[in-house]
Amino acid sequence: MRNLFILAAALAGPASAATYGPELQGFDYPYPLRHYSFSSQGQQLQMAYMDVAPSGAANGKTAVLLHGKNFCGATWEQSIAALSAAGYRVVAPDQIGFCASTKPERYQYSFQQLAANTEALLRHLGVARAALVAHSTGGMIATRYALMYPDSVSRLVLVNPIGLEDWKALGVPSRGVDQWYERELKLSADSVRSYEKSTYYVNRWKPEYERWVDMLAGLNAGPGHKQVAWNSALIYDMIFTQPVVYEFPLLKVPTTLMIGDADTTAIGSDIAPSAVKARIGRYDLLGKQVVKQIPQATLVEFHGLGHAPQMEDPAAFHRALLEELAK
Repeated sequence: MRNLFILAAALAGPASAATYGPELQGFDYPYPLRHYSFSSQGQQLQMAYMDVAPSGAANGKTAVLLHGKNFCGATWEQSIAALSAAGYRVVAPDQIGFCASTKPERYQYSFQQLAANTEALLRHLGVARAALVAHSTGGMIATRYALMYPDSVSRLVLVNPIGLEDWKALGVPSRGVDQWYERELKLSADSVRSYEKSTYYVNRWKPEYERWVDMLAGLNAGPGHKQVAWNSALIYDMIFTQPVVYEFPLLKVPTTLMIGDADTTAIGSDIAPSAVKARIGRYDLLGKQVVKQIPQATLVEFHGLGHAPQMEDPAAFHRALLEELAK
């Protein structure tokens, strides 16, 4: 009987996610987690981050890794290891409103604000100049950061960044913050897994991705459920209403686009008319289009990979990343 129960549980699929505190308390980060305390918009906040010393011969350079919307600093685990082994100091923050950082009751989210928060953290750590390696929504933050602080950026590396197109201008219907909030309240492990499998990973799934489903769903299912969902709604509104695509020609730093060309990520595609949905999120086209808009830009494509090439094929990704950073 016991064996039949175990078999039935296995056939039922992945177990429901654990629950974590509102700042991901209970979730294990791959490196020691520190907190930077600062005042912003009239309130005291804490920005979580990892600051990892080189494990190989130090090259005197720093790489700053910026996570995406459905990711955290922890999801850079393999990249931190690869960069540290190559001699880099690696700083990987969690932005305000995300993961292990403060979820304010009220906050005026903008990419300028998140860039300024990141700059304050780096000054606090004594980092005057760094390579920015940014994934997904992190790419929008990093683009804004490079526009605001060009002298602080040695190279900008955008890994399947979102914001390569303006979805609202292309016909995606707008959601209000309240609508985003109602949507985020319904988030579950099953909905995260289904979305990421189809949109991020080209319908390929690996057991190691479950840890990141657990991380995100567990944060949303925990005691900070409503506060997490509210901040997530505000962040989605920022992403949708503050495109950076029009300012790519203004970038003054060497830039590399690293694109999994099978990615189909597009904010709002779930409510877009079919004709609109068919023409957005086309990373096989977007990378080639955007690289022409950015001065000093290089395109590195990973054919057949999706939204997170650093997780899908870490060996190929990190080999290419280290080559780009060495330029």
